[in-house]
Amino acid sequence: MDAITLQPIGTIHSPYVCYDQPPIQGIFESDAEGWIELREEYAPGLKDLEGFSHAFLIYFFHQSHREELVGQPYLEEDEHGIFAIRSPHRPNHLGLSVVRIQKIVDNRLYFTEVDVVDGTPLLDIKPYVTYFDRRDNVACGWIDRHFADLGPQTPGHSPPWLQKQKRERG
Repeated sequence: MDAITLQPIGTIHSPYVCYDQPPIQGIFESDAEGWIELREEYAPGLKDLEGFSHAFLIYFFHQSHREELVGQPYLEEDEHGIFAIRSPHRPNHLGLSVVRIQKIVDNRLYFTEVDVVDGTPLLDIKPYVTYFDRRDNVACGWIDRHFADLGPQTPGHSPPWLQKQKRERG
């Protein structure tokens, strides 16, 4: 297959300037705010997105300058395959986040639950649609043991290890 060339449609802005600052997932910092500035020619594509509460952001991990096929995720001392973790040091350096839409003004999309570094190149936006995107009876592999105290799949609830981390970060 020939190489694929992607062009950013905009830039993600956030309070985080370095790769080690964002939470491991935006749902754990629900008050964190960010915004996207779309290139003017893509602004018409935001039409009707304000009717959705959440969106997927697909972006390029621009601060990652290496590739790994095995890595140590934040939650573990054990290594796992790159496709079983969410490390930025992956082939193609693509990232995916779910954010909560706050408002859209002209070519800007404002959102919360940000877990992306400021200046990140945005490749695409897709609406989160419960009817299509939610799944029942989901297994989360090695991650399940880190949330076992919370019961099955309780999104947004912080396990004790995360609560401790938040206190330490101030």
